[in-house]
This record gives sequence, structure tokens and C-alpha cells, in this order.
Amino acid sequence: MRNPRYFKSITAILAFAFALSFNSAVSAESAGLEVGVLKCSVVPGSRVNLLIRSTADVSCTFNNSGTLERYQGEAGIALGLDLSFKTEENMAFAVIAATSDTTPGAYALTGKYVGGQAAASAGVGLGAKVLVGAGSQSFSLQPVAIETNKGLGASAGIGFLYIEKAR
Repeated sequence: MRNPRYFKSITAILAFAFALSFNSAVSAESAGLEVGVLKCSVVPGSRVNLLIRSTADVSCTFNNSGTLERYQGEAGIALGLDLSFKTEENMAFAVIAATSDTTPGAYALTGKYVGGQAAASAGVGLGAKVLVGAGSQSFSLQPVAIETNKGLGASAGIGFLYIEKAR
């Protein structure tokens, strides 16, 4: 049986190599890697469930070694099944991003992210998302996002997260 850590290491190296080639036109002085945690919360009252598609506004904060960037946007299921009624939903993404600008306040994570997601809740619930995406300044990999929620139901499908600099 293969070692899961070995597989994760190889996957991270390949993703980083791809990300660097994606941004090959970027100057070496400003290019770099951003690693941190992106925490998002669904804005109360913004969730819309349409059975095979759901959306909700999100407010996010990216913490990169103490530097905070605030984002806003939309998250949900683009195609799948959403039979959930949640009163609270929070997500935390582990972020690895090759970017053209690593200066604080560059908002390099602005962009669109798509992948698989699933969640279930009966009072208190859990979910997981696996999203990849690209912004105008970066290619990012969120290996796994953990979601906590309160409510009732289950959802699964092709998930999305669109974020931009908070106004």
C-alpha cells in the first residue's frame, strides 16, 4: 500500500510546478508562493436553494502569516443536489497559491474556484470541498476545505467559490 503522505507530497509538488509554469511570464522579483488559511462564512439570509443549484453570499478572510486580506463573493453548488436548510455555514480552506504578487494587500486569491463538494447535517453538520482555480494574478490549489454548519439536510455536487476584494 502506498504512503498517503508520499502521495500528498508528490501532488503538492506537481501542482506547484504547474502553477509556476502557468505564471511563467511573471517577473521573478514579484512572483512567489502564498500559503495560508482562507476562512469564509455565509452571509445570513443570502442562501438560495433551487434543488440542483444553490448559492449564498460569503464573507472571507485570508490569513497569510498574520497579514489579513478581506474578500467577499458567492459560494454554492453549480450542479448537484442540495436538500439542505442551513442556518449557519463556515468554511476553512488550506491555501497554496503561486502568484505574481506576494505583497501584502495584493488580493491575489481573487478569482473563481470549482470542484467537488459534499455536506450533511442534522442539527450540527460537516462538509468537505476540493476546489482548484485561477485568478488574474495566481493559480491556487485548495486541497481540502472543511465546512461546519447548523441545519438539516444533505448536499453534493460540483461546487464553486467566486471571491473578490471586499468593498
